[in-house]
Amino acid sequence: MEWITNLFEQYGYFVLFLGLFAESLALPFPGELAMAISGHMATLGSFNIPFIMFFSYIGAISGTTLTYYLGYKLGKPFFDKYGKFFFLNQARMDKITKWFDQYGSKIILISYFVPGLRHFTGYVSGILKVRLRIFFVFNYIGGLLWVITYVMIGKLFGQKIEQLLHTVSHYSTAAIIAAAIGVCCVLLIRKNKAAILNRLRMRYKS
Repeated sequence: MEWITNLFEQYGYFVLFLGLFAESLALPFPGELAMAISGHMATLGSFNIPFIMFFSYIGAISGTTLTYYLGYKLGKPFFDKYGKFFFLNQARMDKITKWFDQYGSKIILISYFVPGLRHFTGYVSGILKVRLRIFFVFNYIGGLLWVITYVMIGKLFGQKIEQLLHTVSHYSTAAIIAAAIGVCCVLLIRKNKAAILNRLRMRYKS
């Protein structure tokens, strides 16, 4: 945590732009922690909240837009062969592709909140040829919500940032799993609506 604070003191908002851009390319950078720390520093007068959100957001969406373009132009054969150099191995590619098959392009909207997913969503979206407009809408809205969430966490909770981020990460994953189960239940109910209604009628008559 201290090393990020030192970077902020030396390079200011540029750390957020470059760091979030790098993380979007799947390079190692603690994006949530950096935004939360900067949010806390804003309460101390070191930073300005709108500037924090602006540089974080531009960095994040610039990176994901670039990865979408690379995925779209280079295609699956390239990443099958060289994906390991982008930290996108075959197992990870198959896993994320399966998620797209199950949940559709809407997964882009929540991908920022899922560790290990947001770094590769742009690549896979491009590889799968997700429509550019759909990618822009879901990616840019998701990125904005992500930035606002973690900057405000830093502003509101200050020194308890690291512990809180661990809790948020844990429960956001649980919430996504619960939402996925809920979606499956809804789909099953819709698919078997006639049979369910028929059983309810039979039970009511009896």
